[in-house]
Amino acid sequence: MVNPSRQHVLSGSPYESRLGFARAVRIGPLISIGGTAPLGPDGKTVARGDASAQAQRCFEIIQAALEGLGAHLSDVMRTRILLTHIEDWERVGQVHGSFFKHIQPVTTVMQVARFIDPDWLVEVEVDAYVNESSTRL
Repeated sequence: MVNPSRQHVLSGSPYESRLGFARAVRIGPLISIGGTAPLGPDGKTVARGDASAQAQRCFEIIQAALEGLGAHLSDVMRTRILLTHIEDWERVGQVHGSFFKHIQPVTTVMQVARFIDPDWLVEVEVDAYVNESSTRL
């Protein structure tokens, strides 16, 4: 039985239908956004070799998913940045800062061996809590 308060958003990733997952799920005030890869609207990897540009795309997808569930970046309480090259942490962190400078969510940065597509240098996960009575940043 499906929870009637459950909402989800798809981003158009070709992996969503193949693997049976949604980009983001909201149940009540909680939103989880799974590992978001740097895919363009055509489902193909963007900015091969450029971790900063790939991070920018990941955060754009995340922002759209949040908005699709009635939330905003200001509702984000945790981000997880996964990198295949830890040396990219500062460049990717600067992109993170351009989205979250005034929000300052809890953040973890970690290195992983690789992603589904070896051209992906970064994936990002986000958790958010939507407090309808809070003021927006």
